[in-house]
Amino acid sequence: LRDANLSWADLSNANLRNTELRGAKLRETNLSDANLSGADLSNANLHDAELRGAKLNETNLSEANLSKTDLRRANLSRANLSWANLSKADLIGANLYSAYLGKADLHGANLSWCYLGNANLSNADLRGANLNEANLSEADLSGTNLNGANLSKADLSLADLSNADLRGANLSEADLRGANLNKADLRGANLNEADLIGAILSEATLCKTKMPWGEANSGCK
Repeated sequence: LRDANLSWADLSNANLRNTELRGAKLRETNLSDANLSGADLSNANLHDAELRGAKLNETNLSEANLSKTDLRRANLSRANLSWANLSKADLIGANLYSAYLGKADLHGANLSWCYLGNANLSNADLRGANLNEANLSEADLSGTNLNGANLSKADLSLADLSNADLRGANLSEADLRGANLNKADLRGANLNEADLIGAILSEATLCKTKMPWGEANSGCK
């Protein structure tokens, strides 16, 4: 089905496992609860598609357009989402364990209650994303843009946040035990009631940063 035009089709509950769908047009297609595990959807257009509850584990979605897509409770474990466009996508409760999201566009996406343990989000764009209570334990967020993101009550234990842009981010009550925040930009961030036991904050920029012990301004110029 390479380059096939399946826009607006009803493929809910379809078995498309290991299917070749590279470059396919699936705009506003209903793929809820479909089995797409192992499929090749690289460069596919899934803008505004319905993928709620879909099986996308180990699926190739590199450079795919998933903007405004409904991916609630979808299984994307070990999926390749490098360079994918997931801006304003709804990923509430999705499973993204060990998924590769390097340089993906997730700005404005809703990732509340997502499982992103061991996921690679290096250099991804998560500006303004909602990651409330998301599990990001041991995730790679190095160089990631989290400017204005909501990470309240998120599990970021042992996560790599080195060189991350966390300006204005909400990290209140977040679990940052053992997290690497080396050279992270935390200007204007809120870490009130965050757990920072064992966290690495060397060379982090702190200016008007709300820390558990009060406001920190050591990095203000």
